[in-house]
Amino acid sequence: MQLKISVLADRPGLMDLFWDMESPWPEFMKHDPIGNMYYGMFGKFAEYILVCQDESGEIVAKAYSVPFHLGSDELPDDGWDGAIRRGIQTLTEGGKPDKISAIEIVIKPGLQGTGLSAQILAALRDNAGRHGFAELLAPVRPNGKTDPHLPMSVYAYQTREDGQPIDPWLRVHLRAGGTIDKVAPRSMVIPGTLDEWREWTGLPFDTSGPVVVPKALAPVLCDVEHGVAVYVEPNVWIRHKTAGHRG
Repeated sequence: MQLKISVLADRPGLMDLFWDMESPWPEFMKHDPIGNMYYGMFGKFAEYILVCQDESGEIVAKAYSVPFHLGSDELPDDGWDGAIRRGIQTLTEGGKPDKISAIEIVIKPGLQGTGLSAQILAALRDNAGRHGFAELLAPVRPNGKTDPHLPMSVYAYQTREDGQPIDPWLRVHLRAGGTIDKVAPRSMVIPGTLDEWREWTGLPFDTSGPVVVPKALAPVLCDVEHGVAVYVEPNVWIRHKTAGHRG
């Protein structure tokens, strides 16, 4: 499928339809407090958000990115949360961004695995280049990781016989010309009360210690005595050179 990909700022009439597409994320992933700040003000970043339509005009995918000031070439340990937090701070303080990070590519359920992600990733990279950035960064969530106890520092560098990563989403990025920079060990932090975690997951959360939650990349840490649990997700920083800055 060849997508029609537009910058959201150029298609303001699509704003009201933007949330109609079903989200593929598990419920607990929708409660990152820093991420929700970004989505609550996504219109402020419309020049860095792409809307993807099929031949009929239906929105079948979305892609988010955020510019931010870092002041260093060393990528931060706080990955996804850190890019968003710095992006909002840069915007509100009127600062000059020196980095841009992909935040999320969302593809309509039923169309995942059909090759659309490579098209959308290329469009995000090209949009970053149009804004003058030499690189598109991405704190990638390796979606093939099924063992929450396996450290990301091990999983991210596991390869198949052909030398490609065993993780399918990392493969998409590397085949698109990206390179692995480092693991972001606390890329996304989701705190909640035990009642909230029970609601989000359907699990009892009645014993202190690590809790394995389906689709979580690491165990959720449960503290029954204090009535809270927290999920600290590691991601993998990928660097993509933009058009005109390759080679």
